[in-house]
Amino acid sequence: MAGRLRQPTGRYAGRSAEDRQAERRRRFLAAALQLFGDAPGYRSTTVAALCEAAGLSSRQFYEEFRTLEDVLAELHLQVNDWAEQAALAALAEAGGLPVAERAAAVFGAYAAHVTGDRRRLRITFVEIIGVSPRLEQQRLARRSRWVDLLCAEATAAVARGEAVPRDYRVAAAAFIGGVNGLLHDWAEGWVEATLDEVVAELVRILLGILDAPPAAAG
Repeated sequence: MAGRLRQPTGRYAGRSAEDRQAERRRRFLAAALQLFGDAPGYRSTTVAALCEAAGLSSRQFYEEFRTLEDVLAELHLQVNDWAEQAALAALAEAGGLPVAERAAAVFGAYAAHVTGDRRRLRITFVEIIGVSPRLEQQRLARRSRWVDLLCAEATAAVARGEAVPRDYRVAAAAFIGGVNGLLHDWAEGWVEATLDEVVAELVRILLGILDAPPAAAG
């Protein structure tokens, strides 16, 4: 299809066209989270199946999206935004705590969010892989945001005397890759540990990278 169909304008049943459009997108994305993130998965989902799950028509689909890949791209960004918001909220609450406690709070919030819904985890770590160069670029761009966040925290820790001054970007990229892989493997049942144990191990690894003191007992 060359482009999306024209969207309706005006008010209907007291709702604006913008409100109706936003509601349609929410329904398509909610249906995609279920179908892409569970069964049958992105590659086995059709436009017809997505429309049926959303309770909407194919015409309404093409008013919002060009392809299923567009839906996956938007859903991937949405799921990552949720996880980022959870981590940033925990970081804000951690305030002036030492780096070990800050790391535990942030990774605990992130891990709980990502693993709390297996569908979100599959969208982030499984379904997005290998779809297209465009989505691979998007995936790496979102990972880069986590690397930037970690580097910023490392820089702040250096300023407080809690970390050794050096360039942390390569180490941060390696660490974020390890975080993603470990959380995926844990959620799939390949790692025999509690989520608290997984988070504690991640914090220990991070402190080793920073050469920072360990967290206080308890």
